[in-house]
Amino acid sequence: MAGDIYERIREEIVSGALPAGAPLVEAALAGAYGISRTPVREALRRLEHDGLVERADRSLRVRTRSPEEILEIYEVRIVLEGAAARAAAERRTELDLARLRTALRDLTAAPAVPAEMAAANRRFHDVTWAASHNAALIDVLSRLQSHLTRYPTTTLTYEGRWQAVIKDYDDLLDAIARRDGGQAARIAEEHMTAARDIRLQMYAADSLLS
Repeated sequence: MAGDIYERIREEIVSGALPAGAPLVEAALAGAYGISRTPVREALRRLEHDGLVERADRSLRVRTRSPEEILEIYEVRIVLEGAAARAAAERRTELDLARLRTALRDLTAAPAVPAEMAAANRRFHDVTWAASHNAALIDVLSRLQSHLTRYPTTTLTYEGRWQAVIKDYDDLLDAIARRDGGQAARIAEEHMTAARDIRLQMYAADSLLS
């Protein structure tokens, strides 16, 4: 039960159904889901550990968004994406390469619809991480990705970004195929650095409009 409620609340946070700053009251959530408070308490504890929920005074709420959070997330993710790309280049199999080529082909063919673009982008990342054959690295990167999905707009819609992403991934796939770990890491790190800068610009623009 606690696991089911954890997944349900997590999905509502990630999707934005529970927006940033929304209060998370055990009794209210238990009533809404028709369950006791115990599984809700356990689910909220896990979500707090994941970094999706934070304490405000004596209560809990959906973690708020901030430029500081963006910097913190990308500071870690840039390093880990580089590590994953390097490991993928060193450990990839022919099956990994086939999956990467398919993911890149699907991404290139994705329609210019934000949700479709984001989904294709996520698949390419997932396949790259899988090619690293490092379960711990994949787990941490997946958690970091969850934080970014709380931001309502994707960086892929920023002017010129989609074309740059396709080129980056084409270059990354080439480096991985050649088993050039150093080049793969550099491409991945530069790719995520650019994403960070765009994310900060988009956050600033949204803040001015709100």
